[in-house]
Amino acid sequence: MRYSAVIFDFGGVITTSPFEAFNRLEADHGLPKDFVRQVNASNGDDNAWALFDRAEISAEEFDRRFACEARELGHDLSGHVVLAVLAGTVRPEMVRALDQLAALGYRLGCITNNVPTGHGAGMARSADAHDVMEQIFARFEHVVESSKAGVRKPDPRIYTMMCEALGVLPEACIYLDDLGINCKPAAALGMHAIKVTSAEQALADLGAVLDLRLG
Repeated sequence: MRYSAVIFDFGGVITTSPFEAFNRLEADHGLPKDFVRQVNASNGDDNAWALFDRAEISAEEFDRRFACEARELGHDLSGHVVLAVLAGTVRPEMVRALDQLAALGYRLGCITNNVPTGHGAGMARSADAHDVMEQIFARFEHVVESSKAGVRKPDPRIYTMMCEALGVLPEACIYLDDLGINCKPAAALGMHAIKVTSAEQALADLGAVLDLRLG
């Protein structure tokens, strides 16, 4: 096989995008659409979200910093309110695809930018969801979490960490992420990158590369 490993982002790929939850939050609070993304894009490597992704600040400090950053952009929004809606809904067809790929012998990895809150790498908010997330993460041979690695996407080092953990070259990997900015460094390293816009599109594109029917 040309490719021996398939590496997935988690939020926005295995689960629905957190941006959908952010948009609902914005509507509920009378904020402009994509305001949370605007806050997170400002000073992208050193803002509250980036620091929390790398576990360099506490949840309390994140709450304070995020609120300050939101206020600088003209609106009031606390960090803890954003974190409360962070976990997405599992896409069952993506989980089925993981099982199909594993049965065919593909190595499975997950690279996720996450924060040190909630339960596990999926940041679930309840015990039941935690059980579901843990069952999904158990399907991956290796998971690289930004909050534990101290490095976050799109830093190329986090992709290299995964390759080293799996013992594969980037050229043997397919990488799926819902953010183009995270796909670019993977492709630059030699991975086949797929930008995910929906579960159907992701499985169709991945299936085309591997000549498989997935999901």
